[in-house]
Amino acid sequence: MSAPTKTARRKRAPKPQGQWLVDGKEPLNDDERIKQEDAGMAVKQRVLDIYAKEGFDSIPAEDLAPRFKWIGLYTQRKQGMGGEHTGVKTNAELQDKYFMLRIRLDGGQTTTEGIRAIGEISRDFARDTADFSDRQNVQLHWIRIEDMPEIWDRLEKVGLDTHFGCGDVPRVILGSPVAGVAADEIIDGTDAIRRIKEEYLAGDEFSNLPRKFKSAVSGSPRLDVTHEVQDVAFVGVNHPEHGPGFDVWVGGGLSTNPMLGQRLGAWVPESEVPEVWAGVCRIFRDYGYRRLRNRARLKFLVGEWGIEKFRQVLEDDYLGRKLIDGPAPEAYEKDRDHIGVHKQADGRNYVGVKPAVGRVPGSDLIKLADIAQRHGVGRIRTTVMKELILLDVEDDQVDSLLAELDSIGLSATPSAFRRGIMACTGLEFCKLALVTTRERAIDLVGELESRLKDLDVPITIALNGCPNACARTQIADIGLKGQIVTDADGNRVEGFQVHLGGALGLGANFGRKLRGHKVTSAELTDYIERLVTNFKAQRTEGEQFREWVARADEGDLQ
Repeated sequence: MSAPTKTARRKRAPKPQGQWLVDGKEPLNDDERIKQEDAGMAVKQRVLDIYAKEGFDSIPAEDLAPRFKWIGLYTQRKQGMGGEHTGVKTNAELQDKYFMLRIRLDGGQTTTEGIRAIGEISRDFARDTADFSDRQNVQLHWIRIEDMPEIWDRLEKVGLDTHFGCGDVPRVILGSPVAGVAADEIIDGTDAIRRIKEEYLAGDEFSNLPRKFKSAVSGSPRLDVTHEVQDVAFVGVNHPEHGPGFDVWVGGGLSTNPMLGQRLGAWVPESEVPEVWAGVCRIFRDYGYRRLRNRARLKFLVGEWGIEKFRQVLEDDYLGRKLIDGPAPEAYEKDRDHIGVHKQADGRNYVGVKPAVGRVPGSDLIKLADIAQRHGVGRIRTTVMKELILLDVEDDQVDSLLAELDSIGLSATPSAFRRGIMACTGLEFCKLALVTTRERAIDLVGELESRLKDLDVPITIALNGCPNACARTQIADIGLKGQIVTDADGNRVEGFQVHLGGALGLGANFGRKLRGHKVTSAELTDYIERLVTNFKAQRTEGEQFREWVARADEGDLQ
């Protein structure tokens, strides 16, 4: 039989992408098969009944990964396994018999007693580790499976959980950390977040998505939830006819194929946010690409369909009505964080402090709870910049509170370097990492403060241990993507690829990647000192770092 002609080959049906409403539900890879057999909802009971009693070795591989992700558990990296083993050894060879546990804090909301409980769990079960993430969660390490029943009991008593902490599910819903209290708030999204969690996440409707689904709801004019890089985000706006509500964005995401979210052009009242959120999530469930994991995010579907088709399908097939056209949010070009002392709408104050790259030992969290309680604070919030915010502080308590927070390393007046530093977990615990990040970031801040003192403009520095951008490298002023690089002597060592001038807001972009420019970890502090010194010498009045990067000579950026 002769080979098919070019015309015949062109007419051949495209390969199925695993879209349920296009290709059917037949699993096209092992991940999809495992999720169809049991998407992780039942694995918690197996932990309680079997694994916590019989230990790590009793856990089947398909529960260990991926199903444990649905209950917030990842095996952590075996100690002493350098970056040269990443991508070479299997997951089973890299993993330890201990877990990272992700505690879900939707909207970044918890209480003083919640912080105390997390601190005590950290002290008793996690070797005093506690890392606040840029997803407003908190992560503990060194967790044993035998201790999970007690940990879950303690969390439940303070209204916290690990449900859908990881996995191909709707992850924690980001929210403004000052929702309901900020004097400049457009609209409070707290109730919408609560309803999404209670009405849609308690059951199994969204327990099997193509991949993770990231959401945000914020009514703050500060645009404080990185809405541009979420799968779906609701941003506070004032409609000229309908008043305060939310502008809807879809299709954002970073990792190895970064894309900025796009506006639907639709205004949604607060009461309808959960329904619209569920409609977007259902589109992702039904039409998301499942065959290839690296294309199984909503951003690829939005990119293929275009925003007009996406809105039409949402309205016609999932909501059964047209959405109201609405305005875009106003630009906010100042710091989006909440560091310092700020007046609340009720006349009291909220106080934002910055731990070193989000790390606070559990014993210090207990001290934080004591400090908060002594100053009449019952509510504490986390942020996408890894800050902690204490609400409802009376005027006569502010100075004392600031002094006591500073005594445990939580400053309300951090340097520009400490304020803007971000780092992922890195080689310390992550099986995907190639380089050390968190400890290096802490050391880097200390060195920069010593050498350069402080800056009078914000600057963000993000260290990521691999290409997956958990520290948001592409949208940082100085983004550093971990790699194994060759030094001047020909040795293979830890280092970073450099991205410069990334930004959100007006002129949002993914930064300038200098062709072939990489620095070793040993050169990192000298390089950033040189770069910032050049910026200080050449900047014009009021010029931001990213603006200087766009016009600077390449030699001054290396």
